Amino acid sequence: MAFGLLSTHLLRNVINRQNWFQYSFEKQVLLFFALIVGTGVMIYLGSTAVSNFFRQPDHRKVFSGQEVVRNLLSNCLITAIWWLIYFIWHYVDRSRNTQVDKLKLESTVKELELKTIKSQLNPHFIFNALNSIRALVDENPQRARTAITELSNILRSSMQVEKVETVSLENELNIVKDYLALENIRFEERLKVQYDIDPDTLELPIPPLMLQTLVENAIKHGISRMVSGGVVRISSHVRQMQHEITIENTGQILENNDGQGFGLQSTRQRLSLLFGSRASFEIYNKNEQTVEAKVLMPLI
Repeated sequence: MAFGLLSTHLLRNVINRQNWFQYSFEKQVLLFFALIVGTGVMIYLGSTAVSNFFRQPDHRKVFSGQEVVRNLLSNCLITAIWWLIYFIWHYVDRSRNTQVDKLKLESTVKELELKTIKSQLNPHFIFNALNSIRALVDENPQRARTAITELSNILRSSMQVEKVETVSLENELNIVKDYLALENIRFEERLKVQYDIDPDTLELPIPPLMLQTLVENAIKHGISRMVSGGVVRISSHVRQMQHEITIENTGQILENNDGQGFGLQSTRQRLSLLFGSRASFEIYNKNEQTVEAKVLMPLI
């Protein structure tokens, strides 16, 4: 019993360090059998060595091949039941936590729907967009019609944010491009946009309007404060089996604005509810001229 508890405790630490549950079901089955055999062998060798240590040399046990196999099978059967109980409990617990997180996400999205719209599409943006469109009506009617379409696309996406948990990066990029096109009317030459998008990431899922929030934050707290304007650079790549999205913008994070605004806080919360500890978000001064916001998400 002592060696059984010791061996299973040691192997449980290995499971936790290797994040066992990230593997596919097939690999988990193979590792499950490896655990059973490993535990059985550790119990057999440990208990045999200790029992013989306390015996006189002429009374020490010498097992035959059949007896060794029989003892190993007996130990493996007992540990198989032990490990089965352990994994069933963990799968039930993880399933329950997943359901709770899903309910939390749905509740949070509904509860923050109005705040999300105000934060991500604030009245100032809509007012500025409408003013820009009004100025274009006589000067450039075709561009005015296009701007109206871009604004309607953004508003439509905002109203649908509560209906889905994730959207493809490609769909989100289309909204961001409409948003930037409207902002470009206002900022003109002061706003430059660069894209560095890996085509393989276009179908990867991300929270709806997350990218638009970060881009708006870059313009509001970065570009708009620079007399000469600046650059917004949007990147998306797969790095080390994670989806990495970065938004760089000209500017600096001030001491009284350290990335704790509602839009950024809601981004952290939605990432946590969707992906747990497998996702992360940080925003910082990359250098003396540039701010970088970085999102890491697991590949799904």
